[in-house]
Amino acid sequence: MNRRPATRTPALGLRRNAAQFTLLVAVNALVGGMVGQQQTVLPLMAESEFGLTGYTFIFTYVAAFGITKAIANYFAGTLSDRYGRRPVLLVGWLFAVPVPLMLILAPGWEWVVAANVLLGVNQGLTWSTTVVMKIDLVGPAQRGLAMGLNEAAGYGAVALTSLLAGHLAEAYGLRPAPFLLGLAYTALALLLSGAFVHETRDHALLEAGRHAPGGRRGRLHAELTDRQILAQTSLREPALSSASQAGLVNNLNFGLSWGLFPLLFATADLTTGQIGLLFALYPGVWGAGQLFTGALSDRFGRKHLITAGMAAQAAALALIAASSGFTGWAAGTVLLGLGTAMVYPTLLAVIGDVAHPLWRGRAVGVYRVWRDLGYAVGALLGGIVADLLGLHAAVWAAAAVSALSAAAVAVRMYETHRPSSGALPEQGLRPGAGGGER
Repeated sequence: MNRRPATRTPALGLRRNAAQFTLLVAVNALVGGMVGQQQTVLPLMAESEFGLTGYTFIFTYVAAFGITKAIANYFAGTLSDRYGRRPVLLVGWLFAVPVPLMLILAPGWEWVVAANVLLGVNQGLTWSTTVVMKIDLVGPAQRGLAMGLNEAAGYGAVALTSLLAGHLAEAYGLRPAPFLLGLAYTALALLLSGAFVHETRDHALLEAGRHAPGGRRGRLHAELTDRQILAQTSLREPALSSASQAGLVNNLNFGLSWGLFPLLFATADLTTGQIGLLFALYPGVWGAGQLFTGALSDRFGRKHLITAGMAAQAAALALIAASSGFTGWAAGTVLLGLGTAMVYPTLLAVIGDVAHPLWRGRAVGVYRVWRDLGYAVGALLGGIVADLLGLHAAVWAAAAVSALSAAAVAVRMYETHRPSSGALPEQGLRPGAGGGER
């Protein structure tokens, strides 16, 4: 049975739900740590232990992770709206249990790919659910701050675990030491999620009752089908679909960096520890920056922060592509982390601004499908271009795609958050945005 919140009647707001919110932040940090345990290590294992040299083949594990995570995101949203958030969170952590063991024992690269399929399911179910649960708890006024704290915890843990895994690999070898972190994270997460996390769907129902207008107009907001939600979030609704394409390009950059950056950095004869540090700078700045950027979007609005963030990522990738040593790469990864911090929590806040609470989980799931397909697109794009034209050319290609994404957001997205009142007057689909009478 799902645990009920400590209070008899749900209340919205960060302060009123501080204990549960903090617990969910900690759980999401463990979710991020599951990715961080392998990011520095697996590309090096591919070459040194399995003799893989083709970039496209090496990146198959990133593509497998991204595609599986994208699919799991969709089911996380649908199932959490239907059955509740907490059961989905628990099932997601069960998929993580075999991952570290498979990476430790892997006799061939196919085991690594299979482990990343399971990791993708784990990440899709757990990360999506913690996002929805935090949006449920805080209500409309502090969504940006809530998403900033959530993503800061997750990607801060990616950075710290990547750095720690790199040091463990340098000191004790590529296996098993770095992956023991994953075993510890999984055990702790199952304990916290099973014993202490409460269900939050009642908070979403409370918010829905407060802001949905009555009559036919309110029913249109609340009664979109799964197919309509997919169409609105993917293509038809300007803010939702703009967020989806920007999220895809953002994670295209992350997927490319995951598979390509360690190999690019290794061309300068850097140590494993230096490569781990360079790799940690990107999610480290990304994670810490979100502590501020999410709250900034609550105060000043979403659109311009997203546009500037995508442009900053394009500039950062151009700097990395033009560099060939530690200093240039360090500056580029810091700027890339800053641009990503401007975008990541703000895109999730846009989804929370526009989506009705009764289909919020599904809208978040669809957005995260598109966003996390970026892992696969980035891995395949990076691998193919790197094989044909070299590592630097692959980074230049990502820079160009990021610049186009920034231009698309600037042209198509409207502002979804009015800082003076905390939110636009009526949540749901913007009048005239498509999908019928509003």
